[in-house]
Amino acid sequence: MAARAPLPNSLDGDGDIAVHQNSSWAQRTTAHVADLQGQLNRLKRHAAAGDGLDTWYVKKAEAHLRAAREALVRRRFWHRFSGRATDRALANIHEAEVAIVRLVPEAALSGRLLPVLVQARLHLDPKDVRLQRLEQLYSRPRDTQVTETDRELLAQTLHGAYQAEERDRAKVRSFIAIMSAATVVMALIAVGFALWALSDSHDVGQRFCFPMNADNPNAEPTVCPLGDEPSWQGVWFIEFCGLLGAAVAGAISLREVRGTAGPYRVATGLLLLRLPVGALTAVIGIILLSGRFFPGLTALDTSTQIVAWSIAFGILQEPLTRAVDRQGQSLLEDVRTPGREPGNGAEGRTRKRRSRPPRRSSD
Repeated sequence: MAARAPLPNSLDGDGDIAVHQNSSWAQRTTAHVADLQGQLNRLKRHAAAGDGLDTWYVKKAEAHLRAAREALVRRRFWHRFSGRATDRALANIHEAEVAIVRLVPEAALSGRLLPVLVQARLHLDPKDVRLQRLEQLYSRPRDTQVTETDRELLAQTLHGAYQAEERDRAKVRSFIAIMSAATVVMALIAVGFALWALSDSHDVGQRFCFPMNADNPNAEPTVCPLGDEPSWQGVWFIEFCGLLGAAVAGAISLREVRGTAGPYRVATGLLLLRLPVGALTAVIGIILLSGRFFPGLTALDTSTQIVAWSIAFGILQEPLTRAVDRQGQSLLEDVRTPGREPGNGAEGRTRKRRSRPPRRSSD
């Protein structure tokens, strides 16, 4: 059977990529870019037939669409993870949509009113003057046309709504950056402690050992994570057990993770954050036990008990990272899109929207 010929990367002359290895969000956004390009091509064709068209806005819209395509195709791993390429693509798509509103014929402005109103209700404060004027415009009788004098109101309101959406998305990006920095710092601390144990295995490893006779605090420690002697391998094994416990706790927490149609890798970043935190909580917990910090837990009798407590401390990091989970989910819910209710985050609770627009008067 003959092999199929590979599909081309571009199926039209506008540079809209139809086949590329990207996320489902990028595929949907690519299709949206192609739709906007089609609208722009139609406007240019009508302009060539005799209708006037502002060429400056046409050039700006095409430039924004080109920038969106580049952001969708030429995305590095870190740019995908942090959302930098995502924000670049969305910002240019939004500005292209605003430019198209300024380009459409006056007779087509009425058809743009409802989509602009939906975006404005999602992202603007109900007391925003632009939104209030748009509500009044929508409440006019059906036979009242949206005129040229209302065009700039539609464009400015849509621009303001998209600016508010991009601010919400910027908060998610900032959260991802802070979370990534915390993950790197925690990992460096865990690795640094492991290297310290490697260079001074006896003194560091001794902090993770317990005396066989708990009633004699001066007794030499003879119960260690691996064998009867302090070693750097024992310290590394403690960190590994804490990491293992954190990984298991993170896997269990996936039952509460809700999928997102957006491009941000918040859940993945939170899972990665758990790993170094689990290793460090295991190290801190065993040192506290060795230092008799917890009343009633003066000593551990066997190496297996030390390992078991290391895993337990790795799991106990879950309440700490769960608070970070809630914050990330709250920020994601504050990013509102058409077709879903506002989230339950702090900002989402204060910015209620009506579920459907009021009916236009037929008088």
